[in-house]
Amino acid sequence: MGGMLNPWRLRLLSRLDTLGTIRAVALDANLSASSVSQQLAVLETETRTQLLERTGRRVRLTPAGQLLARRARAILDHMDTVEAELRGLHDEPAGLVRLGAFQSAIHTLAVPAVQRYPQLDVELLELEPHESIPALRGGDADVIITTTDFVELPLGPDLDIVPLAADPVVLVASPDRNVPRGPAVLSDYAAEPWALDIPQSYMANLTLRLCRESGFEPRVVCRFSNYLMTLQHVEAGLSIALLPGLAVDRRYRVVTRELAVPVTRTIAAVVRRGSPRRAAVNLVLNALQEQPLPTD
Repeated sequence: MGGMLNPWRLRLLSRLDTLGTIRAVALDANLSASSVSQQLAVLETETRTQLLERTGRRVRLTPAGQLLARRARAILDHMDTVEAELRGLHDEPAGLVRLGAFQSAIHTLAVPAVQRYPQLDVELLELEPHESIPALRGGDADVIITTTDFVELPLGPDLDIVPLAADPVVLVASPDRNVPRGPAVLSDYAAEPWALDIPQSYMANLTLRLCRESGFEPRVVCRFSNYLMTLQHVEAGLSIALLPGLAVDRRYRVVTRELAVPVTRTIAAVVRRGSPRRAAVNLVLNALQEQPLPTD
């Protein structure tokens, strides 16, 4: 290789492997597409290796580019580790830990865990499973709280999974709807108006799948990316919804019913595998493991 690898350019290459297009990398890095292309061209010069190839109007990584992009993540992680170790030689574990969590886990799991170690520098990111898994793989998060049940983005051997809890999915409705007691049979609610999460999110896909398996297509009257807005809509009697148990804020006047065919999502903390974990990341993981789920 012609010289020392530039961490910033390595990060751009890693993001291209994750996001797939120069345009997406440019938007992610707040750069122009031409700037990203120029920096990747410089990286090719530095490595004396063809990293990219054009297929029509698109750019894709060569086998050498794929190799370097995936090694880049471990290189960048190792640099972060060394920097944190130098900062923390005579103090508590140091360095920024970026913790991504879906919204119903932020105040129930993430915030209490972070509060246990006020000396840590933790950046808390609201990321649903369809966002947090790519963010972890791409290096935008160091730890994520997610579900292992999101089949559209499976967790593979490149990740370490630390199980935290099980969270049942429940039917949520206004008490004015006189929902029968006992477990809910979804086909009984085929004619009801439904509130769903945003398209392609974990709960939106799960709700559609469960309704279709029960023989009907839900009549969707609203979509919210925020569970509190969903609860407000349900509380007003305008819809019903399927929500994770953790998402049901008891301040809202709603009733919940377990499903006749139980569905439980497995909540886990996930980190990248391969490079030694920083002490600060281990502290966050330990705190999450020791944080109990709230009970009614």
